[in-house]
Amino acid sequence: MKIWSAEEVDSRLNKSLQMIDVRESEETAQGMVPGAKHIPLGEIPQRMDEIDKNKEVIMICRSGARSERAGQFLEKHGYNVINMDGGMISWNGETAAP
Repeated sequence: MKIWSAEEVDSRLNKSLQMIDVRESEETAQGMVPGAKHIPLGEIPQRMDEIDKNKEVIMICRSGARSERAGQFLEKHGYNVINMDGGMISWNGETAAP
């Protein structure tokens, strides 16, 4: 699994990125990376069809641990995954409402 810093993700926001935020709803209510899709960690297995297997997918959570677990799961199913190192704790860019 590739790892990108929050700064690397922020610098690529103008590109067409596929980003999945696996935090719980209470956490995403505080703001998300603009353009990210919210799929809570526990829903990833049931909602994999919402993630394009032909594009890299950046996984995001609070600190990077849950997104890493989700990424490992998706990799086992053939997805090309990037984990955002440090999660939203490291995010200094703008945020958007869920």
